[in-house]
Amino acid sequence: MLLFLSLRYTTVIRYVCGRSISRLSPHRQSIALHSTTTRLHTALFFPGHGVQRVGMANSWVENFPNTARPFLEEMDDTLGFNLSRTIANGPNCELNKTENSQPAIMATSILILRILEKEFGFDTKSRVNVTLGHSLGEFSALVAGGYLKFRDALRLVRRRAEIMAECTRQASKQSGEDYGMVALICEPAHLESLLSAIHEFTGHPSPDLKDDSSHGLPTIQQVMIANINSKNQIVLSGSIHRITTLLIQLRQFGGHDPRAVRLKSESPFHNPIMAPAAGYMRHELEYVDIEFPSQLPCISNVSGLPFESKDDLKSLLSRQCVETVKWWDSIRYLDQDRGVKRWIGIGPGKVGRNLVGKEVGKVNTKGGGVWALSDPRELENVLMALQNTEIDVLTQ
Repeated sequence: MLLFLSLRYTTVIRYVCGRSISRLSPHRQSIALHSTTTRLHTALFFPGHGVQRVGMANSWVENFPNTARPFLEEMDDTLGFNLSRTIANGPNCELNKTENSQPAIMATSILILRILEKEFGFDTKSRVNVTLGHSLGEFSALVAGGYLKFRDALRLVRRRAEIMAECTRQASKQSGEDYGMVALICEPAHLESLLSAIHEFTGHPSPDLKDDSSHGLPTIQQVMIANINSKNQIVLSGSIHRITTLLIQLRQFGGHDPRAVRLKSESPFHNPIMAPAAGYMRHELEYVDIEFPSQLPCISNVSGLPFESKDDLKSLLSRQCVETVKWWDSIRYLDQDRGVKRWIGIGPGKVGRNLVGKEVGKVNTKGGGVWALSDPRELENVLMALQNTEIDVLTQ
């Protein structure tokens, strides 16, 4: 049986500086495909902390005002203040505040998806097989998958971010230290031994926290593995001074010399310091309308596997505040166990695409690929790549 999927293209997308980009076909194009079980498995993924920039939604608003402006008005109305002005005009110091950057990133990601759906006829539930998001991006993935309404997710993200910012302020006040996150890059062959050495030096037997009881640990033990991003990259969170001490220990006594890069974050996310945010999430999720099962499977950051039930979603989404993001496990699961061959990144920045591309590489299956959609100038290439890969399936 054939399934006809159509892409409705706009006539022209204007480049924000006035230079015309190539014209997208104004007529409706129909692609004859076999059933969705034949179509290459496709994942939609969303970015997390640190990808914000002033003006990140401006080109979308300029090119697609009929969709973008009402969406941003809905965002401002939900939050009760004009976040859209900060996204558009800054200043950076205001946008970079956790309580502003997190809802801004999530909303911009969903804005881009809404433009795909409304302006181009992209039917997420029939064109995509699974959603996932890195850290904060998990909320975007839950909205895209139909589990959470946008307004509910936005309110959760904003209040959660406010609590996280306050947790950081209180920790800094008590210890007199700066907090943040540091990425460590090593050779892939050394990753497992690096993780073991970190657990040994910090006193944690594993990267998993089964409860929030560790929020009272001494500061050196509050240096946590926040993310396991790929086969050669992890992220530590906690006191910057204590992370520096840990790196000295790793180099002097652990036989490891990873490259360290401080990230654009002044908060130690995925750390026991954030226990109050986890408590807030546990409470609020009891009163939020959650659709389960929903349209698409969604991958949990904590387990690296799909959410199994409504209670599982509530528990894991709360625990995500204080536990390790198993991004590498998530990508390997989808790549190796679920056979995902097409990966579409939606949202600001290219960090997510780079992490996914590093793991799955150049997909051998005909028609596979990794794409990122953060700017209207990328629309034509991404849409044509999706169209071409769907046609490629028919020729296999």
